[in-house]
Amino acid sequence: MRVLVTGGSGVIGRGVVAALVARGHQVDATTTDPGKLGLLQRLGAEGHVMDGLDPVSVGEVVAAAKPDVIVNQMTGLSARHAGTANPRRPDRFFAATNRLRTEGVEHLLAAAEAAGGPRVVTQSHGSFNGARGGGWVKTEDDPLEMTEGTKAVAHMERVVTEAGGVALRYGAFYGSGANDEQIALVRRRLLPIVGGGTGYTSWVHVDDATSATVLAVEQERTGVFNIVDDEPAPVSEWLPFLAECAGAKPPRRVPAWLARALAGDMAVGMMTEGRGFSNAKAKRELGWALRYPSWRQGFEDELA
Repeated sequence: MRVLVTGGSGVIGRGVVAALVARGHQVDATTTDPGKLGLLQRLGAEGHVMDGLDPVSVGEVVAAAKPDVIVNQMTGLSARHAGTANPRRPDRFFAATNRLRTEGVEHLLAAAEAAGGPRVVTQSHGSFNGARGGGWVKTEDDPLEMTEGTKAVAHMERVVTEAGGVALRYGAFYGSGANDEQIALVRRRLLPIVGGGTGYTSWVHVDDATSATVLAVEQERTGVFNIVDDEPAPVSEWLPFLAECAGAKPPRRVPAWLARALAGDMAVGMMTEGRGFSNAKAKRELGWALRYPSWRQGFEDELA
């Protein structure tokens, strides 16, 4: 097939481009940085510079690529687009990404329709943002916790699936440089356990996220799929294990009231009330088999 990967120079985009090329697909890929066109070419793709918030730019690239499937991996999480991360002001850090998940995906769907209606497979997010009620592990039928960020996620999922596409709720990424900044904080003991660390997180290795994306490209599916490993776990379990694998001292513990003053509500909510996700639907309907069914093996292998 002819596949267009938007955001093809990102952490997941690079892996998806390489995997699709290896499987014989003809791949075009976009980046916002002209300096990364060579990277896309080395991966085997035809590279394009595209501004996902400019409908003309999006329309021109989609028309030129003539794709059968569009894989949307656009985010604005790099320092170039988001600035320096400040946990007390997540609205600023995620502003560009939220726009890409609302305005940007609308431009992409409009361009897809004008180009004859290629199917759209979009990245989404499902690591700790399940609605904070009921059980600790959520399915695709359960609502998300409504924040500004998850409102954008919910919008993206709705418009893509209504158009007959697929939304892949990736868990928290690790592997291939995906969480280097987090590991650096752990080694400096700057990522503490807040309160009892009771909030759940769902993880996924970048290679497993890539393999699920390829399956979604090659199958005629629609709907939302949680792309996470088999073991959603509370912070009190995974963070000390990550520290151990990273050769760091055990994480400090900080009361919730102090963490809220220092890091804001989002960090405290994630650490104390976060809800993880079940991957049963993706395994059942996509036939997805994970290289790393648990973050435990994955952390050990990546940090050995």
